[in-house]
Amino acid sequence: MDSATSERTPLARTADNGLKIVIVGGFGVGKTTLVRSVSEIRPLNTEETMTRAGEAVDDLAAVGTKTSTTVAFDFGRITLDARNVLYLFGAPGQERFWFLWDRLFSGTLGAVVLVDTRRLSDSWYAIDRLEHHGMPFIVACNDFGGPVHTEQEIREALDLGPHVPLVECDARDRSSSKYVLINLVEHLRGLLQETRP
Repeated sequence: MDSATSERTPLARTADNGLKIVIVGGFGVGKTTLVRSVSEIRPLNTEETMTRAGEAVDDLAAVGTKTSTTVAFDFGRITLDARNVLYLFGAPGQERFWFLWDRLFSGTLGAVVLVDTRRLSDSWYAIDRLEHHGMPFIVACNDFGGPVHTEQEIREALDLGPHVPLVECDARDRSSSKYVLINLVEHLRGLLQETRP
């Protein structure tokens, strides 16, 4: 294979429409894992090794086995068809990086709030910011083998209305992560149809 055929086509020329999705949620809920499991390209991630200096800042009680953390964002890509690609941005979960979220939200079509049902309160900030921006979103409960909650219990704990889709997932599993994104796209399509005259 010569160098001309081995070169990749620049991303800007591969599709007419780039659709931006943001994945948000608390610290250690699996945002990087979801982007990594579903991206068709090798994801860009900005993970750094967690050090003792961060112990005083980040609550590691519920994520004791975690050894690295996102310090900017994760980025992945999925081709939907010949004209459309989905760009995935995974936001960092720690409070000290929340200032980045407003920038990541710029130009975003919709969002996934990834939730660990063992720590539902960690999702409040993500939901609040999305509602503040008027951004459509769905909630995906990542399976960590924690307590089993009914859908109603989760909706009540997160103060979710019936219009917000709630799905279960395993962020490590590609098909499960795709299911989450399909649900988001279907939700966005439904909202678009509602606004048409």
